[in-house]
Amino acid sequence: MSVYQHIAQRQAQVPVRQLCHVLHVAPAAYYAWQRRRQMPAVEPAWQVAVREAFADHSQRYGTRRLRAEVQAQGHAVGRWRVRRVLKAHGLRAQQPRSFVPRTTDSDPAVRAAPNRLLGQPAPTAPNRVWVGDITYLPRQGGGWLYLAVWLDRCSRKIVGWDVRDTMPEALVSEALRRALAVRRPPAGLVVHSDQGSQYTATRFKDLLARNGAQQSMSRRGNCYDNAHAESFWSRFKAELLDGGHFPGLAEAKLEISHHIAYYNAERRHSALGYQSPNHFENQLKTTSQFCPA
Repeated sequence: MSVYQHIAQRQAQVPVRQLCHVLHVAPAAYYAWQRRRQMPAVEPAWQVAVREAFADHSQRYGTRRLRAEVQAQGHAVGRWRVRRVLKAHGLRAQQPRSFVPRTTDSDPAVRAAPNRLLGQPAPTAPNRVWVGDITYLPRQGGGWLYLAVWLDRCSRKIVGWDVRDTMPEALVSEALRRALAVRRPPAGLVVHSDQGSQYTATRFKDLLARNGAQQSMSRRGNCYDNAHAESFWSRFKAELLDGGHFPGLAEAKLEISHHIAYYNAERRHSALGYQSPNHFENQLKTTSQFCPA
């Protein structure tokens, strides 16, 4: 206990000036200590940055991504300090469900494309491998909406998507057409999926052939072959839905559009060195300009 704290405890029984005289403390110094103690503590700038980043990203960021975010702002902090701030303010990031692989019903009579990713290293540039999958989104009042996404295997960027209230072949084809129109990948692009009926449809295969793309499929019953796309959904859906439902298709389209724009432009990915997909791709372009092959 400090001398000032001792005076504060005894001042109800003994005059302050008498206590200060006995303890050889200047009364002015004691009163200055009292004023400092009564002043509200100023929150350090890095703690403010942590709370603001947590709010800006709608509770989607845990300690790793928050650390990267505030470090990018110039604050030298570690995960444990970030964790203490979250705990002190009762803040908790959204938690995705554990990834439980699912298999896709496929027609044994349909000849599937080979898995062109087996034994191959991960691509080192965008537009070389795209992986796709379909997920179910709960609809208010019951029923489902179906979201198809194409993901660049290198940059993790969502390059094409479509959502409908049914699950026809056009769901995945339209998502792919949008991606092809925007990205204009070179011939030889590998387009990987499971063996669902939408991907084995003749129209989908014709779309690939017209654009010089190679089809690749997971082995039948082996959901881990497309685990990159399927595990992506656990985090994406947790952040998109936050335990809720979509009132209808129009609302879902709007919300998904906004979230994908955020996902590509702002959301940091551990696999990309805690960069967003857009930033990662821009860095690759800059590096390739200065270091041509």
